[in-house]
Amino acid sequence: MSEQIKNIYYPVEAEVIRVIAETSTIKTWRFKLSEQMTFRAGQFVQLTIPGIGEAPFTPSSEPGTCDELDITILRAGRVTDNLHDNIKEGDLVGIRGPFGEGYPFDKFKGHNVLVVGGGVGLAPMRAGIYGLFQRIDDFKRVSIKFGARSPGDFCFTDEFDEWAKRPHTDVTLTIDRDSPGWTGRVGVVTVLLEDLDLDIADTYVISCGPDIMLKFVTLKLLEKGFDPYHIYLSMNRRMSCGLGKCHRCNIGPYYICKDGPDMCYGEIMNYPNVFG
Repeated sequence: MSEQIKNIYYPVEAEVIRVIAETSTIKTWRFKLSEQMTFRAGQFVQLTIPGIGEAPFTPSSEPGTCDELDITILRAGRVTDNLHDNIKEGDLVGIRGPFGEGYPFDKFKGHNVLVVGGGVGLAPMRAGIYGLFQRIDDFKRVSIKFGARSPGDFCFTDEFDEWAKRPHTDVTLTIDRDSPGWTGRVGVVTVLLEDLDLDIADTYVISCGPDIMLKFVTLKLLEKGFDPYHIYLSMNRRMSCGLGKCHRCNIGPYYICKDGPDMCYGEIMNYPNVFG
């Protein structure tokens, strides 16, 4: 490894080896890295398109040491539009990281884990779910709750049945409005929190999705009696440098890029900009 690549500001070269259309607005890119990378579930990387720009994304592949990395991305702006329109198999990009702390799975050991995701939030949650599966016997139960606007807006649908077959794991889905042929729940993702069959005092929560979803999921969890210090929110927003240098992603004294991006709600709940 060269001294240049060791520089935390310098991206590792990554070749696109596969592009998978997940939905009409979401794709997964699989990258072959020029150097191995080790990341924990919940950590993120910075992806650079030469001449276009850089943006933070949480890998959606299984955590650990790897030379291939999946990143699942929603079309949502200048960098992501360029990815969707122009970056194809064989193209080269840059990836630097990983950054952030990731999920505190050791703290969850011996307890239930409730996973709540919505929209493209399913993408970073996938690495978290596989991180839980890597040590599934450490947890009493893993309960996965996902919501999307319609059946066609779910990512990774071919994996849901396999997840539900894992030991002490269950998966429940909901869509915002009923759709022909849909046999699951109907309503926004908070409807899945109404009739939880979990011991709330013995459960930790990880949640990822748009800010507005995180806000209402958190309010519902608090209404149900969850301890604010048992709620972890994946807050992948406003991050730029990844190192706490640009001061764009702070919540009070905390920086999402350094202290998160999976933030304990109990630690940030009294600051005014928690949900954007």
